[in-house]
Amino acid sequence: MKILYVCHRFPFPPKRGGKIRPFNMIRHLSDSGHDVTVASLARSAQEAGEGRGIASYCSRYEMADVRAPVQIIRMVARLPTLTPSSMGYFYSASLARRLRGLTRRERFDLIFVHCSSVAHYVADIRGVPKILDFGDMDSQKWLEYARYKPFPLSMGYRLEGIKLEREEKRLAQLFDICTATTKAEWETLQSYHAAGATDWFPNGVDSGYFAPHDGLYDPHAICFVGRMDYYPNQQCMLDFCAHVLPRVQARWPGTRLQIVGADPSPAVRKLAELPGVTVTGSVPDVRPYLRRSALMVAPLNIARGTQNKILEAMAMGVPVVTSSVAAGGVDALPNEHLFTADTPEQSSRAILQLIDNPGVRARLAHAGRERVLSHHAWPSSMKRLDAIVERCVGAFRTPSQLSVQSQ
Repeated sequence: MKILYVCHRFPFPPKRGGKIRPFNMIRHLSDSGHDVTVASLARSAQEAGEGRGIASYCSRYEMADVRAPVQIIRMVARLPTLTPSSMGYFYSASLARRLRGLTRRERFDLIFVHCSSVAHYVADIRGVPKILDFGDMDSQKWLEYARYKPFPLSMGYRLEGIKLEREEKRLAQLFDICTATTKAEWETLQSYHAAGATDWFPNGVDSGYFAPHDGLYDPHAICFVGRMDYYPNQQCMLDFCAHVLPRVQARWPGTRLQIVGADPSPAVRKLAELPGVTVTGSVPDVRPYLRRSALMVAPLNIARGTQNKILEAMAMGVPVVTSSVAAGGVDALPNEHLFTADTPEQSSRAILQLIDNPGVRARLAHAGRERVLSHHAWPSSMKRLDAIVERCVGAFRTPSQLSVQSQ
């Protein structure tokens, strides 16, 4: 088939959450013999240069360069309108023109969109089967932000969330099948009663790249991995260092926390002034930090979809202590494959259990990796994707075949 694939972040190299899922889809579709054209945005000269590596995984690509000042103006311009401001951040007149021209000149057998932020580029196209992979329902994340932001910022986030939810419902009606990353996100999508057909397929992890090493680790080392320009990551680390780490260090004063991730905010950098805390900034490879740690924490209060950081740690045989909301995006059982904790007391108790009991740590490390291998492997996820694509294309000719899926 000839497939047009549109995504909100240029999907190469696949080093962050917004790029990993689309990259694996594009690679799989191309490896399956489809002719895939990729269209997306690059936000810097470096991203554009690195992004050209996608050429090895698709037939061709359309890359539009955008820059922060212009995109911010586009966001502000949408504030008094019903259009979500965040969608202005992902708008490019150049990409819109190119896609209009491309779809007029050529006949595609399928249009696949990852992320609602770029669905507007092709939403009005008719006569071609279309799939919208929401991934996460972004509106719900903005509404959650409103709970943690001070007034009047909280009102702005709430308004954006309401506008986004309205737009998600509108877009869902314009695609033949809409999908999500997890069953929980799928249930949110279902609650809209807007999409004619829905399904979900999980994120996977490269368990060969993220693999256990020699088993040696520092029993008093904790790590957190994630981009530190992302508000949920910032918020959870500020909270963790204020309320959980001191409890652990009261028992084991030598306990150290490494916050590993690019572009830490000034508030996060300041955490390095606390005893035992290191803020690394960007690193070429997160695996050495994970391998040396007794455990990884992911105490996010705001989380939608799958936290790839959790999958990667589990794949490496590093036990994870996470919040219930973050664990909800991973197909794993609490206390069997990972520990969940939602209060400072619960978090410190779970961490100390792993520090104090090497046997418990070993059990969780082994069980976590095995769960990733059985439930979060890309090949099995891509089988679900293949079935969705086949159903969409087939049902485009026989509409009665489209149905809501929940397995």
